Amino acid sequence: MAKAGKLQTFVEYAAAKSVLTTLGRLPAPAAMRIGRAMGKLAYVLAADLRRTAATNLRLAFPEKSDEERAALVRECFDSLGRLLGFFSQMGSRSEKELKELVEVRGWENLEAAKEIAGQKLLLYTGHLGAWELTSFGFSLFGHRFIFLVRRIDNPQIEQIVDRVRTRFGNQTIDKLSAGRTMFKVLRSGKTSVGLLPDLNTLHDEAIFIDFMGVPAATTFMMAKLALRTNTPIIPVFSPWSAEKGKYLIDVETPVTFERTDDEEENVRRLTIAITQRVENQIRRYPGQWLWVHKRWKTRPPGEPSVY
Repeated sequence: MAKAGKLQTFVEYAAAKSVLTTLGRLPAPAAMRIGRAMGKLAYVLAADLRRTAATNLRLAFPEKSDEERAALVRECFDSLGRLLGFFSQMGSRSEKELKELVEVRGWENLEAAKEIAGQKLLLYTGHLGAWELTSFGFSLFGHRFIFLVRRIDNPQIEQIVDRVRTRFGNQTIDKLSAGRTMFKVLRSGKTSVGLLPDLNTLHDEAIFIDFMGVPAATTFMMAKLALRTNTPIIPVFSPWSAEKGKYLIDVETPVTFERTDDEEENVRRLTIAITQRVENQIRRYPGQWLWVHKRWKTRPPGEPSVY
């Protein structure tokens, strides 16, 4: 059994390396076209993921027709394939070439926040468009920081991905053991921290707030970090612009909310404000979010599973 496991790990690694190397040698438009074709193939083969996406879209967009939601499922797989193609370029292209593949908007929001807080910022995004580009793109344009990741189960594939993520000076830390590290980093004031707060969270790490109109277990860690270290929160998103034919890096204004004298209530209000920024992007680019993820898996006590 151990030998079989090692063989599977090696096969997965070899396949991932082969795909990324092959795509990385192609011009970016060709790599993304092939990535999209792979996404279409995954749509055909991955019935379980299709069902998850369909369930999520019924919850998030009950007002849409079955045909509209079915189109969004296909667009989701298309978006994931495009991301694969673009990710292959992140490890193989020069800084100059990479900068020509994206358009940055709102960078002045980052500079304004740095004028006030220095490097001590909380940056976050959602699993929309080329979310890997949000952290990578910041380091590409000179703002390096530390961000949380969920390590890939296959350690050899994780090494490939991590080399790309840290190519221009970023650092990654495992989200499973990151609590004290993040507090320490922010209190030092020497660098920024990045997180992705839009996925399902376990009961003991979450509060329930509405996500796309449905109660969802949502991490409160970012809000607590920001409040206890007095750190500004900057949303950053990287949707695909069909009009421009490239990914955007959209840096938004800092998240604000109405404070009270109750820390628990402040955490809740700030978590809602953080989540609403993600929702706004999803409603603007509904086919580019990670609908194949079971976002509403953790339910409030007594509620049945939605999947």
